[in-house]
Amino acid sequence: MKTVLVTGASGLIGRHLCRLLETKGYAIHVLGRSKKNDLPYKQFVWDVNKGVVDSDAFEGINAIIHLAGANISEGRWTKHRQQEIRDSRVKSTKLLLKAVQAAGIHLDVFVSSSAIGYYGATTSDTIFAEADSSAEDFIGNVCLEWELSADAFEQNDVRTVKLRTGVVMTPTEGPLAKMARPIQSGFGSALGSGKQFMPWIHIDDLCEIYLQSIEDVAMSGPYNAVAPTHATNAQVTSTIGRVLNRKTWLPNVPAFVLKLIFGEMAVIFLEGSRVSSHRIEQTGFQFRYPELEKALTNLM
Repeated sequence: MKTVLVTGASGLIGRHLCRLLETKGYAIHVLGRSKKNDLPYKQFVWDVNKGVVDSDAFEGINAIIHLAGANISEGRWTKHRQQEIRDSRVKSTKLLLKAVQAAGIHLDVFVSSSAIGYYGATTSDTIFAEADSSAEDFIGNVCLEWELSADAFEQNDVRTVKLRTGVVMTPTEGPLAKMARPIQSGFGSALGSGKQFMPWIHIDDLCEIYLQSIEDVAMSGPYNAVAPTHATNAQVTSTIGRVLNRKTWLPNVPAFVLKLIFGEMAVIFLEGSRVSSHRIEQTGFQFRYPELEKALTNLM
C-alpha cells in the first residue's frame, strides 16, 4: 500500500480528494495547522511561519499532494493579507522540501496545487494554455512564485506536477453554493458585465486529475485543471437558475459596487478569460462532467 501525505486536507478540495484516495487503497497522512476530529486519517501538525513540521508525517510516504494555501477570496487584499496569501503557498512548499530532504526519503511524485490566476485577472480573447507566460498582477506573481517553489522538487529528481485549477464546483461549499443561494431566493444576477469567463471544474473531475497525477508517471509540469467547455459569468448564473427552476431577472451587480465591497480583490469576480484543457486531455484523461449544465444538475 502506498502512502500519500496531503496538506490542506480539511479544505474544499482536500476532503473530497482524501475520500477518493482512500477508496483507491492509499494510506493517507494529513499535515495541517491543527488536528481535526472529523478527519479519520493519521494527522500531523506544522507551523509554516515558524518553519516547524512533525517529521513523523514523512515516515513511509511515497507522494505529497500540496493543497494548503490561504483563501484568496477571504478578506480585503491589504498588504498584510497579500503577504499571507503568498507565504502560505511559497514558504509552505519550501518547508516541505526541507523536511523531505531531512527525512532522507525519495518521493515518487510531488503534486502541487496552483491556479488559473497564473494567467492573470483579465478578460480577453486569448484561450490560455500552459505554455503561456504568467501575468504580472498580484495573483499572477503569486502563482509564479508558488510554481517556482514546487519546481525545486523537480530539481531534486522528483517528478513534479502542478495543477492550475479553475473555479471548483462542489454541492455545498465554495463558489457554486454562494452563487446558488441568492438565485434560489429569487435575487440572483450576473456580476459586472457578466461577459467575464469562469473556467470551472466539477470536484469529482478535479480529484480524478489529482489521482492520475500520482499514478501516471508520464505526467510532469503544469496542467490546466478546468473543464473543456467555456462559460461566462452570465452563462453560469443563468444555468444555475435553469437547474434550480428559478429566474435570474435582476440587473447585473455593478462593478463599482463589488469594488466598494471587496477593494482590489474584486478583480477575481469581474475578470476572467478562457483556459484550455487540451494538455490534460492529451494524457488520456476523460472528463465525467465536461458540460456545465450536466455538472450543475449533478451537484444541485
